[in-house]
Amino acid sequence: MVIRVFIASSSGFVAIKKKQQDVVRFLEANKIEFEEVDITMSEEQRQWMYKNIPPEKKPAQGNPLPPQIFNGDRYCGDYDSFFEAKESNTVYSFLGLKPRLASKVGKSFLVLKLSFLNCL
Repeated sequence: MVIRVFIASSSGFVAIKKKQQDVVRFLEANKIEFEEVDITMSEEQRQWMYKNIPPEKKPAQGNPLPPQIFNGDRYCGDYDSFFEAKESNTVYSFLGLKPRLASKVGKSFLVLKLSFLNCL
């Protein structure tokens, strides 16, 4: 299944744009396959997003704001849930994905980077 990030490209709110960018950049940096779905360009997609967010996850007033994250049809959460998962290093679980094992090259780079930082 593909991760789907529902965004609003024409949002006038800087905070929403920053949150959307944070999610997208994280997924790109971690080479997690995803699709951006722009709810400002498709009423059908916007309605799908609203309909598929569980009632207990919807705000008391108004509509849920982007970004909203799904794995296929399964709702993962909003930005706050994503941020909590990122902070607790549980994003793969949050997204419903199997964690990737770090490659030897990646581990070597990390050790080298940490060694360099310790020299500063």
